[in-house]
Amino acid sequence: MAKRDYYEILGVNKSASADEIKKAYRKQAVKYHPDKNPGDKAAEEKFKELGEAYEALSDPQKRAAYDQYGHAAFDARTRAGGGFRGGGGGFHDPFDIFREVFGGGGGSSIFEDLFGGGGATRDPNRAQRGSDLRYDLEIDFIEAVQGCEKEVTLSKLDGCDKCHGSGSEGGSGTKTCATCGGRGQVVASRGIFSIAQTCPRCEGSGRIIEKPCRQCHGAGRVERRSKIKLRIPGGVDTGARLRSSGNGEAGVRGGPPGDLYVVLHVRPHDIFTRDGDDLICEMPIGFVQAALGTELEVPTLTGKAKISIPPGTQTGTVFRLKGRGVKNLQGYGHGDLHVKVTVEVPTRLNLEQKQKLQEFAQLCDEKVNPISQSFFEKAKNFFR
Repeated sequence: MAKRDYYEILGVNKSASADEIKKAYRKQAVKYHPDKNPGDKAAEEKFKELGEAYEALSDPQKRAAYDQYGHAAFDARTRAGGGFRGGGGGFHDPFDIFREVFGGGGGSSIFEDLFGGGGATRDPNRAQRGSDLRYDLEIDFIEAVQGCEKEVTLSKLDGCDKCHGSGSEGGSGTKTCATCGGRGQVVASRGIFSIAQTCPRCEGSGRIIEKPCRQCHGAGRVERRSKIKLRIPGGVDTGARLRSSGNGEAGVRGGPPGDLYVVLHVRPHDIFTRDGDDLICEMPIGFVQAALGTELEVPTLTGKAKISIPPGTQTGTVFRLKGRGVKNLQGYGHGDLHVKVTVEVPTRLNLEQKQKLQEFAQLCDEKVNPISQSFFEKAKNFFR
């Protein structure tokens, strides 16, 4: 599904100032914050969407790139086989963005101020969705226009089979981190300032696994090679991005897996080139065939077809075969096949052939080659 425009998400114009963008984000982020909408998946997705849009438009460099290239500006930063951070393709955690905008240091005061007291901080032990992944796949031209099935192999983090993603050996469970007291953060004093940092012992989870799983060492995920089958629809072209739901990295603490995004690259074809849903085939014909006319067979995606070459056909003449192009991805029929002819000049002539051509040239008058005759007349007038 195509991503929504970032300006539309925030409800601002493309000419909006940085202050207007921030104000729009603050208003909607409070409205859709998960702590204010417990159990509402739609609100949570909207909150993530707002964070991604704000991060892109609040940074002058990211905003300039987005204005020029759209969402592709951020897709280009991903690496083949690598993961996106969070759900936004290279963007930060939406909760971190929220705290940065509202000035929260990880404590509960920000939520009490915004939600009228009694609000809870984000649970460091909550399940987290796994990262999305990108895979670049090269396919043949015919596979792209007709559709095919492919199997890709990639290394990614999958849920541990032994502990079922819990990270605990034999269901031993977890205990509160003694270093941070379960908050996931520790406060370090720097003179008159206090800085909240991620707890180095529990890495922000607030919990310590009592007996880590021997297979995944408490991570709940292990890296393994996975084979994934893909169905590629007919009509795709280079740059098309397919989403394979749930085939990204495994979630953390029982969270859902991310998605796999497959970016296609189509190899060139020996005969056909593509222009949208239309195909172009450049076909050489002989000098005699062009002069006298003939009927020729041309290749198409579904077999051979015949075209009639009228006498006097010139190089660059295009013949259209309707409906012999590529199937439209949205189901709007097929494109056309355009056959562009190129008149081949004879080479490596023997003596007899040269003599015959010279005899033919002597028989020619201005009516035989009207185009060249007209050009030379114009050239004479130019030099006069």
